[in-house]
Amino acid sequence: MAMREAAIARSVEDMRRVYAIDAVHEFPFTRPGVPSRMEGREAIIGFVSAFWRTTPLRYERYRTIAVHSTADPDTIVVEQEVEGTSSTTGPFVLPNVLVLTVRGGEIAHVRDYANLVALEAATGNAARRAPGSR
Repeated sequence: MAMREAAIARSVEDMRRVYAIDAVHEFPFTRPGVPSRMEGREAIIGFVSAFWRTTPLRYERYRTIAVHSTADPDTIVVEQEVEGTSSTTGPFVLPNVLVLTVRGGEIAHVRDYANLVALEAATGNAARRAPGSR
C-alpha cells in the first residue's frame, strides 16, 4: 500500500500522491492540540510532514490484521499495526483501524482510529503524566 510505504520512507511527495486533492482525513479519537479533521491534500500533507519532523517515532513496518469489505465498494476497513522504534522509548507497536474510501486510485476519505494510549506510551508522554494528572 502506497500510504504505508510513504510513511515508512517519510516521503512527503509520495504521501502527496496518495491523497485526492479534496481528501478528508479524520481522527475520531484525538487529544488536545491535534486536529480531529483535516480537509484537502495540502492540509493533510502539512500535518503529516510536521508530525514526521517532530515525532520521536520511526515507522519500520506494517502488519495487516484484517481487511473488511463494506456495503460501499470503494470503502474498506483495515485493522493494522505499525511497528517501529522510538528515540525516547525504544521499540513500539501502534494498533489502529482505518476506514478508507478510495476514488480514482487516490484516498478520498480516511477515518483513522489510532490507539492514543499506545501512541503516548511510544512517544514517552505517558511516562511524564502521573495518574489523575491533567
